[in-house]
Amino acid sequence: MGVNGPNVALGRLLRETGWTLRQCAQAVNRIGTERGTLKQYRAPSVHQWLSGGVPREDARSLIVEAFSRRLGRPVTYADVGVPSSEGGTEATPAGTVAGIIDLGRLDMDPSRRSVLGVALFSVASAVPEWPDVVGRMEAAQSGARSRLGMSDVHTVSAMTEQLSSMDDQFGGRTARPLAAAFLVNTVAPFLRTDGPGGVRKAMMSAASDLCYLTGYMAVDEGLHGLAQRYYRKALELAGASEDHLTYCTALRGMSVQAVDLNQGPLAKRLADAAATSAPQAGPRMRAFLAGQQAHAAAQTGDRRSALRHLRQAEVAMDKAESRGKVFGSYDPASLNYHTSQVRCEMGDTHGAIAAMQEADRLRPSIYRRTRVKERTLLAERQLTVGHLEAACRTWGLALDDYPLVNSGRVDQRMADMFELIRPHARNRDVQALYERARDVVRPGLVR
Repeated sequence: MGVNGPNVALGRLLRETGWTLRQCAQAVNRIGTERGTLKQYRAPSVHQWLSGGVPREDARSLIVEAFSRRLGRPVTYADVGVPSSEGGTEATPAGTVAGIIDLGRLDMDPSRRSVLGVALFSVASAVPEWPDVVGRMEAAQSGARSRLGMSDVHTVSAMTEQLSSMDDQFGGRTARPLAAAFLVNTVAPFLRTDGPGGVRKAMMSAASDLCYLTGYMAVDEGLHGLAQRYYRKALELAGASEDHLTYCTALRGMSVQAVDLNQGPLAKRLADAAATSAPQAGPRMRAFLAGQQAHAAAQTGDRRSALRHLRQAEVAMDKAESRGKVFGSYDPASLNYHTSQVRCEMGDTHGAIAAMQEADRLRPSIYRRTRVKERTLLAERQLTVGHLEAACRTWGLALDDYPLVNSGRVDQRMADMFELIRPHARNRDVQALYERARDVVRPGLVR
């Protein structure tokens, strides 16, 4: 047991509890007894921890649980100032629940946002296979609530749907801080609460959905390292609840992230892994997965596979169920978007424009953020083939909804617009577009 200097974090928590050193040791021993691992810590042991001595590995989770119970809120290894029981760090804690809490708190703290975009694809490179994550989650631990019920699961699912709707309409910057706070303050305590096995699994599945959605919103802000960490938590929870569909959805989300960053080979591996992990998926889910496989394959230059997957998506869409998860749905507009992406990757820009226009026509009005983002993409492609006036009209349509959307990806598209129209500054339509955009687009993006 090494000594690293005084453990300020532990001292702060101890003062908050009002415990003496002896009372702290007794609380740790009591939890050890509950778990069948008899401990006999005394006041000198706690003093040693406060002085910087690192507790034994088998004691760390007991200490974390003792403080969580005393304070009536989730406490993590980072809060206590000790390494996780598997040698993790604040960024990569060992426990799923502790990891969610640390990740959510980091996301909620604006002063630490600068570290969130790092480590792109460091998680994706270590994505586990489905059998490796099934059932991998620590046992339920008693928390403030005495028993978990299906009403708690419904609460998480309903809140996730509301957050998803906010994301669709207003963008990830608006909804993600709320999602992070909900994960830390409500979902994590639920995950630590005991309950019937079926209810526990349902809660982990609902939490997985929320982690996936929060990761997707981080992608929308351009925080790719953060997004991957949320996606990884979604995978862990989906595996623990044996929820194949959410597991596949998270893998697909990681593929979408990769393909949008021109990481074609990685995107293809992730999309293929998602499809392989969903042996009993319904037709809408098959279309959802095959469409992404098509886009990723096209980006790698695999024309034959791209067209085959696109055809599979089309056939599955024809058979699709009428309803799907709010944030996991795949509709004809989504399929046309993938058709456009495949055609563009294969050099058929005119075909890509036609498919994107059809996607825009079919897209439900609730998907405002997607409508703005993809209209800007359509305008860029129209400009590529020399249709300057049509591009200006499409950018103008995007500007109609832009003030209501708070999205990093949309802001980047608007910044790109200013660069793309600069060479055409003498054109009357361009001048009108520029004048309008200058009054609408956020000042830091105007060029």
